[in-house]
Order: sequence, then C-alpha cells, then structure tokens
Amino acid sequence: MNRFLSLIFCLCIQYFGLCQVFNPGIIDTTGGKKIKKLRLGAYLDTYYAFDFNQPKNGTIPYFVSSANHNNFSINLAYLELKYANSRFRARFIPGVGSYMNANYANEKGFMKNIVEANVGICLSKKRNIWLESGVLGSPFTNESAISKDHFMYTRSLAPEYVPYYLTGIKASIPLNSKWNLYTYILNGWQQIKDQNSSKSVATQLEYRPTSSHLINWNTYIGDERSVVSPTFRMRYFSDIYWSFTPEKKWSFITCIYGGIQSIETKKNAYWWQLNCTGKWKFSEKHNLAGRVEYFNDPKNCMIINQLNNQKVGIFSAGICYNVNIIKQVLLRIDARQFYAKNPMFTNQISIQTNNAFVLTGNLSVWF
Repeated sequence: MNRFLSLIFCLCIQYFGLCQVFNPGIIDTTGGKKIKKLRLGAYLDTYYAFDFNQPKNGTIPYFVSSANHNNFSINLAYLELKYANSRFRARFIPGVGSYMNANYANEKGFMKNIVEANVGICLSKKRNIWLESGVLGSPFTNESAISKDHFMYTRSLAPEYVPYYLTGIKASIPLNSKWNLYTYILNGWQQIKDQNSSKSVATQLEYRPTSSHLINWNTYIGDERSVVSPTFRMRYFSDIYWSFTPEKKWSFITCIYGGIQSIETKKNAYWWQLNCTGKWKFSEKHNLAGRVEYFNDPKNCMIINQLNNQKVGIFSAGICYNVNIIKQVLLRIDARQFYAKNPMFTNQISIQTNNAFVLTGNLSVWF
C-alpha cells in the first residue's frame, strides 16, 4: 500500500512539470441555440451493444453506461437550458436513458432525472472567481457522461466507478493564466440526497503550460457510511490525468487513480486503476482510437465480483472507429476485450469464464 501511494505521489509531481487538462466536470460542449442571454441545447446518445457471452439478464456485467445487451437503447438524452451574464449564471439539464437509470438508481422522484441543476454568482469580476451551488458535474477521471467528447464511445472502468455528478457548492478560482483551482463541499460520493450527517470535500487543480499539454489532479475525502454500507467510514481518493496533443493527427490521454476505504472492525480496502488512450485522425471526418486499462480491487470495494468473492483484477483492451458524418452527428463502432484474474463472467450456457468481448455501435447528435 505504501509503495502504491508513493507511486501516485511521484506521478503527480512528475506530471505537474508537464501540463493541465480538459475539465469533464463542466458540461458545456453542445453549443446550443442562443436566445438573448438564454442558450438552449440538446444531446442524444443512442447505442446497440452485443456481449458475446450473451448474459441472460440482458445487462452487460460491470458496465454502468451503455449496459443493455442486444437491445437498441438510449444511453443519454437531455435538454440543456443555460443563462449567463457577467455576475450570474444558471444551468438546468434534465435527462433520461440507461445511463440515468444506472447512475441515479438511489435518488428519489424527479431527482433521478437531473443531469445538472445549479446556479452561480461571480464573487470577483476582476479575478473571475465564481461560487456555484446545486447538482454539479464531477471532475474525476478523464471521461464524463458525454461520450462525444471522448476518444472512444464506451467508458473505461475508471469513470464508471467514481462519481459522475456531485451535489454541493463549488468555488472556481483562477490562480493565474496557467493554473485554476476548484474546491467543493459535498453531500457525498455521487449522491443528491445526503446519506449521513457528514459533508465531504474535494479539490481540482488544473495546469496548462502550453496548448498541447493539459493536466488535472483531483482529490476527495468523505465519510461514506450509509444504510447500504453501514460499516464504511472515511474514503480517501485521488486521480491524475494527462492529455497530450503533439500534432493535429495524434492525441493521447492517460489517467491513474487510487482510493482507500476505511471499514469499521476490518482492514482498510483499497483500489486503483490505470488507463491510456490514443487517437489517430487520418482524415477530416475519420479517426481511430485505442485504449488499454487495468482495474484492481482486491477487496471488492468498488466492483463486486458477481459470481463469487474472489479478488477483482480486470484488464481491458479496445478499439473505436469514429466518423463525423456532419459537424454535429457522430457515428462510432467500439470493440472491447476483457480478461480477469478470476471468473467474473458467465456465458450463454451459464459456464463461468474470465473473459468477455463486447461490440457496440453508437449514433450521437447534438445542437
């Protein structure tokens, strides 16, 4: 454990000398149609996925987004309403789809359909300091709920097992032309309704030395006890990801993170992951992306082995072909192979296996 934490620290120090990052916690990429100071946008992400193990329950195991097997589905569809002036801004994004069903399963009523809902005030026009409150996008890892913003259609395991959204207050503080700091006080780890009386804190530090290098470092500390996990206590989490675009044709992004979960009367659980993704743009409308990743969760803290209590260690490699049919229409074909240390999957005749292959097609449109 000590060696692992030392590795995280050393990588943070090393990468801070290089770059900053795209902030996936800010959903502001659809453009939309401007009506005076209002802006209206929309996004539709549809998919068809086939798991060659053919799970009998129709759900691809260990997927959160795009998890329906052999079924034409909507992953995420939302309307986006934004208002902004020099001192005030607001965003309201209601959504539906299999992504919402999976990630908001513990929320109540209409809260199950809120992608984002927040308001912000400018505390200092001179320094551009903002304070926002409500349901906010999460800064963790290098992928968000908006698939069109990422190299591949399917998400790596990394973002599927950290918060996609947060509820609380957020302060945005530009430190200088290259550094930005964001601080959060939160209800907890991906929850709109607080599960206990404690609040959590999180930070995000961004750095951009040049236009081709970006880096982001995030932290989270909070008490995670709840009705579902009554023995959980403090959780400590940190991730760092680096984006590098050396030229117009090539792009790379990598993410490493680790977490520690303290558990009453038991030894602490820990988990970590590493992924790296590259993209080759070989024409104006066509590009090819590939990713390798490894997720290790020896005490089943974040990923529960659905067949047994054996340790979770999953390797995945994938490739995705992307076609921009027109500026705001994206077609993708995504293939991923999984291999686990221990049996974590079952095939169509209920035989346990340690591998799986998933093929997914996607069409996304937005304005």
